[in-house]
Amino acid sequence: MSVAGLRRAARESVSGLPREFWWLWTSTLVNRLGAFVATFMALYLTMERGYSASYAGLVAALHGLGGVVSALGAGVMTDRLGRRPTMLIAQTSTAVSVAVLGFMVHPVAIAAVAFLVGMASNASRPAVQAMMADIVRPEDRVRAFSLNYWAINLGFAVSSAGAGFVAEYSYLAGFLGEAAMTLFCAVVVFAKVPESRPEPEAGPGKAAAHGRADAGGAGGTGEVRLSTVLRDGRFMSVVGLSFVIALIFQQGYVALPVAMGTHGFSSSDFGTAIAVNGVLIVVLQIPVTRFIQHRDPRRLLVVSSLLAGYGFGLTAFAGSVTAYALTICVWTVAEIVNSPIQTGLVVRLSPARGRGRYQGMYTMSWSAAALIAPLMSGQVIDRFGTGWLWGACAVLGTTAALGYWLLMRNLPKEETVTTAEGAGSSDSGENNGESGESWENGESGEMEGRAVSGRAEGDGGDGSERNGASASSSGSPASPAPGQVPVETG
Repeated sequence: MSVAGLRRAARESVSGLPREFWWLWTSTLVNRLGAFVATFMALYLTMERGYSASYAGLVAALHGLGGVVSALGAGVMTDRLGRRPTMLIAQTSTAVSVAVLGFMVHPVAIAAVAFLVGMASNASRPAVQAMMADIVRPEDRVRAFSLNYWAINLGFAVSSAGAGFVAEYSYLAGFLGEAAMTLFCAVVVFAKVPESRPEPEAGPGKAAAHGRADAGGAGGTGEVRLSTVLRDGRFMSVVGLSFVIALIFQQGYVALPVAMGTHGFSSSDFGTAIAVNGVLIVVLQIPVTRFIQHRDPRRLLVVSSLLAGYGFGLTAFAGSVTAYALTICVWTVAEIVNSPIQTGLVVRLSPARGRGRYQGMYTMSWSAAALIAPLMSGQVIDRFGTGWLWGACAVLGTTAALGYWLLMRNLPKEETVTTAEGAGSSDSGENNGESGESWENGESGEMEGRAVSGRAEGDGGDGSERNGASASSSGSPASPAPGQVPVETG
């Protein structure tokens, strides 16, 4: 491809997204650039404080448990208080707790504050994802989620290298540095990111007039409770499959270093091999997203699940650093494809005014996997050996692929939303870089993130189906209500 072609591809990859998205993206990047605790907590406890490896494992587990506990609460806050207040509370709390953790000496105090750090740091995720779904047009969501995931990995790659040098100088400087970066993220959100939570409708008549399917089964009031999420059979199936996929991916950071160590490889060998993961994500995330964003999501989820399972399965046959790196290439491609597509599916199944709770439940599946994966892999390796673990990953990947194939068979087909009327945009008439297109909310030109008039706010189908009721006894796709437009998430 020519230089001009590369420039055009890069421009198309980032154009057309609202200004608010880029401020969120910047906040994410800065947050990951400052990541220190997650990377060096174990080394800090064992080398700097002199605690045992078992105690370090306990602290890591408590950190993960905090994330599990906060996911649902943060989802509720996202819907009740709003996306912006939830992010500000979470980021400010994270900054304070991380700074305090750096000064803790007593083991009980360290464990307790680590739990609080886990709670606070995970609490912003449902709000960030819900806001992105609010402010980005359905046809651009896969691209937006992919760019956000790219920022996470780019920031983490840079911070991992930089944090190593900081740790040699002072671990306390690392804690304070992360606190300062997180606080800066809160300042960015406060100064540049407006609230995007959809406003409650006046009543069922107005919701119907706008073609909304997001009443959430609450008598047309739009109220969504946690019980609504739990009764949503299709969505909870997605959460279960997400948990399975997360269990597989966690093995790259939990079981893989143990397996390489038992086969005589050094920590630097593992570092060299796992670096392939970060490099590939940074290099391939954007071009791969351009390739997949308008393709069948069911096929992509099935293929990515198989690649994840069998990518780790092939690890059983690796005998050199190069072989390990090649297996990492396989499951990294799965990670690149799965992450934005699965997040887009979650948005598609979520009612607009319940996105916080839905995203909180989805976030909890990953937090729970991060908590359970170390326990699971340790038991399997100790009892049966690494070969059985990699075989189990292949079985889990196959199971997830079958689950996605069954789950999405009757999902309503989406249509791309167009902005035919050419009404106001998200930023005082700014067209967001797309000729002839504007990001509309269809009401009074406000920047509320409610997107294009007459569409179903990311539901992707009839609201009764999303809330666990079958659209028809034959299992055929639901027909949209009068005036309702099924939307595309990529």
